[in-house]
Amino acid sequence: MGKLDGKVALVTGAGSGIGQASAILFAREGARVLVSDINPEGGNETVRLIKEAGGEASFFKADVAQAHEVQALIEQAVERYGRLDYAHNNAGIEGQAALTIDYEEQIWNRVIDINLKGVWLCMKYEIPQMLRQGKGAIVNTSSEGGLLGKPYLSAYIASKHGVLGLTKTTALEYAQQGIRVNAVCPGVIHTPMVERLIGGDPEAEKEWHSMQPIGRMGTPQEIAEAVVWLCSDAASLINGHALVADGGLYVQ
Repeated sequence: MGKLDGKVALVTGAGSGIGQASAILFAREGARVLVSDINPEGGNETVRLIKEAGGEASFFKADVAQAHEVQALIEQAVERYGRLDYAHNNAGIEGQAALTIDYEEQIWNRVIDINLKGVWLCMKYEIPQMLRQGKGAIVNTSSEGGLLGKPYLSAYIASKHGVLGLTKTTALEYAQQGIRVNAVCPGVIHTPMVERLIGGDPEAEKEWHSMQPIGRMGTPQEIAEAVVWLCSDAASLINGHALVADGGLYVQ
């Protein structure tokens, strides 16, 4: 028996990387999982992997920047599984690399819409269901970039700082109503997003591995462990926290 038997988890951005890893781990621990992504191919692959391992999952396509799609997503979770215990609001994009004054407004808006507004919309519709149940746990994906500045990534960094402020505020609002809200702040993680930045260059990959004091990039599975732990009863006293998982990068 898993520690999450009988529970229901929702993961956005679950078609690859950290979201896929957390969806798989939720299922491995016994939760039924609603997998969501803008990309049906990736989302259905995550469902296939979960079912192949004996878990229970289904896919629902949603753009987290669209309120009606997020509302429909939460309704699907309840319709299919009867409740919603955990949510990992993970969907995000990197945007472009450019100086602040050169950043394209259309790309800026899309990054903020997905990375920040999307987290807000998810919680806006997740929390009422959790309130009806009297309990719930939410983990929002921020980033080490939610704690630090990084040149050329103004929209991404602003969005991830915003996620932390939103997480802390919402955690305080619902602390006495059985709902915990935390954030995970990954460092350099070997995800498809990072692979796009590396661009297949072996030397660039070595440089990315060397960024963290432990001498390597993290894995999506390592972040998933943090997410599932934050949702579990083992973290029952943890609320409004930004859990940094970066191999020591933040403190060097």
